[in-house]
Amino acid sequence: MEKVNLSDKFALFKDHWSPKIVGELNGQQVKLVKFKGPFVWHHHEHEDELFLVVKGQFIMELKDKHVQINEGEFFIVPRGVTHRPNAREEVWVMLFEPAATLNTGNEINDLTKTALDNI
Repeated sequence: MEKVNLSDKFALFKDHWSPKIVGELNGQQVKLVKFKGPFVWHHHEHEDELFLVVKGQFIMELKDKHVQINEGEFFIVPRGVTHRPNAREEVWVMLFEPAATLNTGNEINDLTKTALDNI
C-alpha cells in the first residue's frame, strides 16, 4: 500500500488519449489520461465511466447536449450513452471504470488502446 501523487504520475507521460493505470480496486481501474482536441464518438455497452478533472477543463459531448466539466468536477457517463470528450487545451483526467473497459468502446480505430501501461 502506497499513496499516489497525481502530479508526479501525470509528469511521467506527455501523450494524449492514452490512458495509464495507476491503481486497481474491486475489478475497477484508476486511470490517468491527458486529453487535447476531440476524441471519437463511442459508447460502452457494459460499463459506466467516471471522468474526474484534475487540471483544466473539457466538454463532454453527448448527442443531445454538451456538458463542461471543470477542474475539481466529475461526470459519469452511463453505459450505452454515446459520448465524445473534447478539450480545447490539454486537460488531465482521472478515470474510474471496470478493468475490461476499452477506451474507444464500440469503435476500433487508431486511438484504441488494448494494452495499457501501469505507471
